[in-house]
Amino acid sequence: MSLTIASLPVGGGLLALCPMPGRGGTYEADLRAVLAFGPALVLSMTTRAEMAAKGAAGLGEGLAGHGIAWRHLPVADFGVPGGDVAALWPGVAAEARAVLAGGGRVLVHCMGGCGRSGMALLRLMVGAGEDPQAALQRLRSVRPCAVETEAQFAWAAGGEP
Repeated sequence: MSLTIASLPVGGGLLALCPMPGRGGTYEADLRAVLAFGPALVLSMTTRAEMAAKGAAGLGEGLAGHGIAWRHLPVADFGVPGGDVAALWPGVAAEARAVLAGGGRVLVHCMGGCGRSGMALLRLMVGAGEDPQAALQRLRSVRPCAVETEAQFAWAAGGEP
């Protein structure tokens, strides 16, 4: 099974989400799909344990070897950012907005490419000026499972920072 990357235009670039490399296929094949997509920045919303369980523990290093920036923002499955991740979000969001403004690509993944990654995309879309409900509808037009809980929607609808 090949890695499916769903993308949509946001802020002058492409914002995309996908399952974690290694979840549905081999890690190596999935990494090739990520590289072919050509992101300038990848955000991982999974925990280190989730990444290790699917053979993706070295994702950050693998991306860095190809000149792709990687930011790890671990959030529990079905959860929302808290603590350290919430504190990191404003800086990471600014970095993502800069990539998008330059016409670049930002890829976000969680385990299934739905809840946590959808939440992050929605937050970036709202931060770019989109209405939360309209943005969710647009996001779900390319990834129907995006944003799985009311708490995730509430966090994402909060916008920036």
